[in-house]
Amino acid sequence: MFHYTVESNKSVEEAIASLETHLKEEKFGILWRLDLPAKLHEKGVDSYNNPYHILEVCNPKEAARVIEINELVGYFLPCKITVYRSGGTTKIGLPKPTLMVGMLDDSQLKEIAENIEATLMKVLDKSK
Repeated sequence: MFHYTVESNKSVEEAIASLETHLKEEKFGILWRLDLPAKLHEKGVDSYNNPYHILEVCNPKEAARVIEINELVGYFLPCKITVYRSGGTTKIGLPKPTLMVGMLDDSQLKEIAENIEATLMKVLDKSK
């Protein structure tokens, strides 16, 4: 599976607030937050109304570390976390960093990506 997703009883906003707290504990921050339906409405598309947020998150120390090893890693940075409602349930998910970094075929980067992935999965688990 290319992603890791958890379900939550929280609202989308509560889940995002919880994510922010748990990301900080792991030295990650939210760099940017896209409210997809609001952006679509701004652009004249009114057909999608479910809450759907895309967060770009980063641990600056780890980002610098991987980009120094291989500049192509920048194609995958920052990490993304989505928070949305589907079927009456809030879902929190992320694409697995190991699968993206795996395209570069570098064992050192793979090990770092495994640690980042484990950390982010732990954050999602604690935030649900």
